[in-house]
Amino acid sequence: MSDQAPGGFSAGEITEAYAAFHGHVERFRASGDWSGYADLFTEDATYVEHAFGTFHGREEIRAWSVRTMTSFPGSVMTGFPLAWQVVDAPTSRLICEVRNLISDPGDGSQHEESNLTFMTYAGDGLFRREEDVYNPLRFLRTTLRWAEVAQAHGNLDEEGRAYVASYGG
Repeated sequence: MSDQAPGGFSAGEITEAYAAFHGHVERFRASGDWSGYADLFTEDATYVEHAFGTFHGREEIRAWSVRTMTSFPGSVMTGFPLAWQVVDAPTSRLICEVRNLISDPGDGSQHEESNLTFMTYAGDGLFRREEDVYNPLRFLRTTLRWAEVAQAHGNLDEEGRAYVASYGG
């Protein structure tokens, strides 16, 4: 049985492309500049984000990713390590569990939520679709718990306080 998918992409190529993608994400996180995130996708890519909607094309993906990752709670995330991944070469997909780590709120505690991500590879190191699947209410509860601890330690900024207040806190 061949490792080659009908689209011509092997599991190895898809895995390598996602490793490069994930490396770029780490650099965007470290720099705080998410403007290049959309360039990891094809011009006509689709990004499905269950809490925020579906974004079509690089510019919609760019606007959403910059806005989301540079404002609370995205702005307090410190990393997105993978828990596991698997490649389905016949469909050109990589499926993984991404851990969304949140910064130390001031007491040394760890806060995180995970999501499942489905990536569809298009070749040339680019992806044509991403879908993130998670429970938005669990993510909200984790964020609000983190914010409560951060507030108690003087580490919740005005934007974070406004976010909490918008949920009745």
